[in-house]
Parts: sequence; structure tokens; C-alpha cells
Amino acid sequence: MPDPVPNPLHHVRRGTGAPLVLIHGLGSSWANWLPVFDRLAAKREVIAIDLPGFGASAPLRGPVTMATLTEAVEQFLRDTGLENADLAGSSMGARLVLEMARRGHEGSVVALDPGGFWSPGQRAVFGATVGASIRLIRALDGALPALTGSRIARSALLFQFSARPWALDPEVVLTELRGFNRAASIDEALDALVHGPTQPGALRTKGRVAIGWGRQDRVTLPSQASVAIERFPNARFRGFHHCGHYPHWDQPEQAARFILSATA
Repeated sequence: MPDPVPNPLHHVRRGTGAPLVLIHGLGSSWANWLPVFDRLAAKREVIAIDLPGFGASAPLRGPVTMATLTEAVEQFLRDTGLENADLAGSSMGARLVLEMARRGHEGSVVALDPGGFWSPGQRAVFGATVGASIRLIRALDGALPALTGSRIARSALLFQFSARPWALDPEVVLTELRGFNRAASIDEALDALVHGPTQPGALRTKGRVAIGWGRQDRVTLPSQASVAIERFPNARFRGFHHCGHYPHWDQPEQAARFILSATA
């Protein structure tokens, strides 16, 4: 496992070559990328961050919104000399990298199953179901090591997020679910996703944009991909078959190839 690096935002770094910054989603941490971390680090210098209030990063001092989280990442990139680095994001992190592309980020951007492109009804369902999942995981905190070791329990707990939850690495799942329980900013970030503005687009971006989507995503439904492409018409698109909300979990080899080719 890579060695952690201290603040400004907690992050881990490995590999050599052109830098590639990885940004996780709601409730996660940098460890969400473990299924593809070594594959990416074999070709690039990979920097995986913990967003403010998630993982080992301190929360923001002010309100938690998609805008303030984006600004925190932009500040991190400036502080570490990575202003033009390529970016890859998952879920909420995918939305953040698309927002950075919209604002003029010059590096390439890869967004896997981004939030922010739902209809009002879809957003209400997202808030209700993900909120219920968070409450369930909190209630089961002490039992999580045993539950994540069971293929049946993994399937029940990760049904919403994975097309093949029984096949996932139990340690990755345990780290993810414990991250949900320990993320100081998860409730505020969920509220921002459910009640804040949707993600605006850009007819053109300075850097290249690529969007990937799991065909069996039950969190951000695949129908939302067409909305994302309408708002970012210059984006390259890739659908992942037999794949849920995390392509880098269900199809790690394909997801890693997509990220590397889109940022080559």
C-alpha cells in the first residue's frame, strides 16, 4: 500500500511519469481507487487525495458544497504544483473534475459515473436510497468486518453500487464502508448533492474530457449519461458492460485502460 503524504489534503503518491490526480466520491477516501491504483501507477505518477472531511483530511471550515469542494481541490493543485495535472474522478469526484474542466482546467479529465445530471425525480430517489444506505451502514458498524467477509452479505450491502458485489475484495469493501461511517462531511455533501444545483456544462473545454459509465449503475442511472454528453458535447464517452457505479471496482482492467488512454 502506498505511503500517505501529510496535508494540505491527505493524499498518497506512487509511480513516475506525468502526474494523474484521483478524486473519490461521496463517503469514500483515496482507498476507493485501490483496485486500479497499481495499474495506473505503473504508467503514471498517481496522486490520490482525500477530499475535505473524508478519509484523513480535515473538514472545510465553512459550508460544504460542490463549489467549495471543487475550490479545495483547485487550491490543493496550486499548493502542490499540479495545476495542469490530468484528473480522474469517481461519482461525486467525477462531478468535481467536470466542474474543474468547465472552469478552464487545462489537463485532461476523466469522469466515471458522475453525479449532477439527474432529473428531479431521480435526484429524490438518489437522496432517499443513498441516505438509507448510509444509515444502515452506521447501524452495522461493529459487524462490518464479519459482514464484508461474506459473499452474501457483500452482495446485500453493495447491491446499489456494484454489478458483482460478491466478487469484490473484502478488504476494499470494509475500508469503503468504514469510510462512510467516519466521514465527517458525508451528511453535508449528500445534502449539497440532493438540494444544490445540478452540474452545468461547457460547449468547449481547454483540456480533453472523457466520461465513463457503468451500464448497470443503480446510483447515477445510465440514462443520465446522455444528459452529461449534451452538457459536455466535446467529451469522449465509454460505457462499461457488467458494471455498476464503480467501473474501477467491477472492471478494473478496462477502467484503468480507459483512464490511461483518455489522459495519454
